[in-house]
Amino acid sequence: MIQSTMAGELAGKVALITGAGSGIGRATALLFAEEGAKIAVCDLNPCNGMDTVTVIQATGGEAVFIEADVGLAADCQRAVTDTVARFGRLDILFNNAGITRRANVVDTTEAEWDAVMNVNVKSVFLMSKHAVPVMSSQGGGSIINAGSGWGLVGGKDAVSYCASKGAVVNMTRAMAVDHGPENIRVNSVCPGDTDTDMLRNEARQLGLANTALVEAGNSRPLMRVGQAREIAQTVLFLASDRSSFVTGAAYVVDGGGLAGSM
Repeated sequence: MIQSTMAGELAGKVALITGAGSGIGRATALLFAEEGAKIAVCDLNPCNGMDTVTVIQATGGEAVFIEADVGLAADCQRAVTDTVARFGRLDILFNNAGITRRANVVDTTEAEWDAVMNVNVKSVFLMSKHAVPVMSSQGGGSIINAGSGWGLVGGKDAVSYCASKGAVVNMTRAMAVDHGPENIRVNSVCPGDTDTDMLRNEARQLGLANTALVEAGNSRPLMRVGQAREIAQTVLFLASDRSSFVTGAAYVVDGGGLAGSM
């Protein structure tokens, strides 16, 4: 059960999380609320987004839902503006929204490529573009971008996803260099396979059983896939003062999946 507390690691802070209606984004929103943060739940799906808000509010936390298509400049600007209007500041941005298309370069259509790049890469650019000035005016902040293990190494039949996450990881480094002097830390979290609806959707795209990729986690050193809350714990570390000297990093959270492949 979520229990919001003003004594938490994020007490008094405001976090904007994209894709917070499900999966890792939702788990992070709930964990941040437990740690005392006020949450702007940003998602394209109103039902999912409002459900996250309802859970947070039911346990005494503060949250607001912002419906947005993170591939659109106007929606990203509005998400930041609405967050500040509602809570008075913005301390943490978790650029979590993401999609995948499992196909090689020949079979990926231009429309599919553009969709993946819009959600996975352009959204990071647009949300950060509007969040950075707010954080700078406040004296600093923390931005966490959702990378992937496949942003560090290649993967089969996922060319657009791998390209997008590679871009996110290196964009994170560039932003860390640019905005460190403003006391804005920028890091990426790079999960391995995680037990979410997105992973099951990937399996269906590949023509596999719904749980095939979850079961494939048995081949990892920890012999399982991750849970969304486990990824959220790393995001919490990067958002909190515990990581005050960490910026430009790509934190791999994959149960050892890349340990033998790099």
